[in-house]
Amino acid sequence: MRHHDLIVIGSGSGNTIVDDRFAGLDVAIIEEGTFGGTCLNVGCIPTKMFVHTADLAAAARGSSRFGVDARVDAVRWPDIRDRIFGRIDPISAAGEVYRRASPNVTVYPERARFCGLRRLELADGTELSADRIVIAAGSRAVIPDIPGLSDSAVHTSDTVMRIDELPASMVILGGGVIAAEMAHVFASLGTAVTVVARGPRLLMAEDVDVSTRFTDVALRQWDVRLATRIERVRRTRGRAAGRLVVSLVSSDRDAQREDLETDVVLVAAGRVPNADRLDVGATGVTTHADGRIVVDAFQRTVIEGIWALGDVSSEHQLKHVANHEARVVQHNLLDEQHPTRSDHRFVPHAIFTSPQIASVGATENYLIASGTPYLSAIEGYDAIAYGWAMEDTTGFAKVLADPRTGQLLGAHIMGPQAPSVIQPVIQAMHFGLPAHEMARGQYWIHPAMPEIVENALLKLT
Repeated sequence: MRHHDLIVIGSGSGNTIVDDRFAGLDVAIIEEGTFGGTCLNVGCIPTKMFVHTADLAAAARGSSRFGVDARVDAVRWPDIRDRIFGRIDPISAAGEVYRRASPNVTVYPERARFCGLRRLELADGTELSADRIVIAAGSRAVIPDIPGLSDSAVHTSDTVMRIDELPASMVILGGGVIAAEMAHVFASLGTAVTVVARGPRLLMAEDVDVSTRFTDVALRQWDVRLATRIERVRRTRGRAAGRLVVSLVSSDRDAQREDLETDVVLVAAGRVPNADRLDVGATGVTTHADGRIVVDAFQRTVIEGIWALGDVSSEHQLKHVANHEARVVQHNLLDEQHPTRSDHRFVPHAIFTSPQIASVGATENYLIASGTPYLSAIEGYDAIAYGWAMEDTTGFAKVLADPRTGQLLGAHIMGPQAPSVIQPVIQAMHFGLPAHEMARGQYWIHPAMPEIVENALLKLT
């Protein structure tokens, strides 16, 4: 049995832990997939590169309202795809080469399972042990148990960005973040997109005003089937062989049925932690009901010497959260006598669809359900000068604050550049800046996009 001082399972954010301060340790990194993890290879980075391309195409098609008659003559999907992964794949490969060249690091490109206390067995039968282990194994796409779905070569976000041709049609199963982003990408590039969601609205996890407004916009952009489920998927025969037939059933009293024929089915039904694939129970590590590894504020599991971070343990499936947790674990590995805690008080997120969405803190739905007193204010993009420039009539910023102290409780923005516009609110919440001080205690550039936040805050004061 090979023994290491430290084993890191996963080469995404977990890989960032091992720097020069670990040079005196015998370290192992285990990665069964592509080196670099989800964000680099199949998540945040490639999707946003596709989104930027889609934004360019959408802007050209909508330019006539500004007096500019632009058009999209062609979409060269292979060129789009190859530009993106021509940038990403070399980074992934270089990251693995760098780690393999490190004199104190051993890379195991295999699946591993726990087989005892801080002991692992690799797929080839090799057993490893370590004094300390970091589990940063991420998550994987969910494939729902729908007849024919697993047998029909459907795609997830892990695979759809590398397809050979831009499909003429696509059915997207899901009403969440991945569904919204991928619908924007493919529809903007020319694919006829149908989104099938079980709920009465899209993006149900967002603030109710965001979810409602976005659903209204989406219904005008794509073919959206709400309160609908996929009953089965099958392949067509005859001259149309190779296409897919998706059988839909509405959730209303009549349970209306419809068959849709499509080129591609994209399953965007969420992601689940990979803890089960590691058999973490064999080493004593416990999990929540949803499969996430149980950790404390220091990212420690219930077993001494084992930490976990990122999607495998966090309720926030976000790269910036995983990076934060990796820094916490790194510190705690280097200085176990003076551990530091993860700070998950104000975790922001963004959805790069059309229109863009960003959020931080509590939703109004949550504040009502929890009985928390609050003040709310909304400002539309159509009320600021830069919004006039963009002819934006659907975007808005919503802020929520404590009526007694003025402390911001949450913010939700839908519209152009929302992930950038929300950043001052995140900063204000983190450092305890009350709404009235944020609104009146600084200059806001005019005319610029952040004025939408300024005006919303002024409505609270």
